Amino acid sequence: MTNSERRDKGLLYITDEAVMQEQAVARRLTQKLNTMDRADFEGLKAVVRELLGRSDGAVINPPFYCDYGKHIEVGKNFFANYNCTILDVGKVIIGDNCQLAPNVAIYTAGHPVHPASRNTLFEYGVEVVIGNNVWIGGNAVICPGVRIGDNAVIGAGSVVTRDIPAWTVAAGNPCKVIREITEEDRWVYFRGQSVDKDTMWEMQRIWREAPDEVRFPERTEHKEV
Repeated sequence: MTNSERRDKGLLYITDEAVMQEQAVARRLTQKLNTMDRADFEGLKAVVRELLGRSDGAVINPPFYCDYGKHIEVGKNFFANYNCTILDVGKVIIGDNCQLAPNVAIYTAGHPVHPASRNTLFEYGVEVVIGNNVWIGGNAVICPGVRIGDNAVIGAGSVVTRDIPAWTVAAGNPCKVIREITEEDRWVYFRGQSVDKDTMWEMQRIWREAPDEVRFPERTEHKEV
């Protein structure tokens, strides 16, 4: 079994020449992305589409960094702001309508804890899965193996080392659930400020004219977290 095959099976592997050649493809594409005219929005989208394993109109504000690109799968309306880093040794699967603030880092890569094992240069990757409608705040770090449920919000500066349930606000180092997201949150924004009437009417028009149970979900049941 080659090291690339071992990596893709989640086994310990060594980054040999063949693995480096795979990474070289992503490095050339990220170099192109990160040096393009930042106002060439369609050109940027085209490079992102070539870089990622799966995408549907994804928008990434460069600079952006990844190991392979082909191991990253994102759903509809994906947006990553400046200076995002995704170490996609393992798969990174992200749902629809997800937003990443500046300096978000998603790590699937890891190394043995014991120095004797680590210094043999064996390493590994563990898949990260992020659901639909997830918003990740600036400077957050998502660690290997983490799963984040649909409609969750991760606070800025968080270090996420464990799974986060759907419909929750979570933050901290280590990241922990702070509270649930409820239907009451539909009509408030920054620090509890109420949505003004004009915006409320416009939101209702959008929901009415473009019904989408994934993009515009309702919190229909209460779950303990």
